[in-house]
Amino acid sequence: MSNELILMLHPTFGVLAMIAAVWVFVETLNASEANSGRIRSAGLVAAILMWLAYIVGGYWYVLYYGADKILINAGPWAFSHSFVMETKEHVFLMLLLLATLLAIVVRGDVARVKATRNLVLWVSGLVVLMGLAMEGAGAFISMGVKVALLAKQV
Repeated sequence: MSNELILMLHPTFGVLAMIAAVWVFVETLNASEANSGRIRSAGLVAAILMWLAYIVGGYWYVLYYGADKILINAGPWAFSHSFVMETKEHVFLMLLLLATLLAIVVRGDVARVKATRNLVLWVSGLVVLMGLAMEGAGAFISMGVKVALLAKQV
């Protein structure tokens, strides 16, 4: 598998996981017995996709990120590794746990139990918001590499 494909799978799985979490959120707003199966399925899909993002991103990090890290730290946007990447590494673990929790809490009676419905809404909402923050952090890190490469050309 090409390096570029591996690199693109990481954010793709993350975005698809966020879309699944939005799906859970919207279905839960109108929770009923009729859509409880869709809520469960979307919650499971969100968790699986988030785990895939983690696995593919970890694979990239272990095998290829070392060269990017050297470039970033030598460039003008060193903060994109020293602050943004370091933060992303830790915050993402909470996101992974929340996505996993989402797959668990959607198994409850979302249609009838208000506390379960509220928990699903909060967890799915947090997955979306934290996922957007991870996408933004990834953009900063990517820009750190680009800026470092451009600085070497000048």
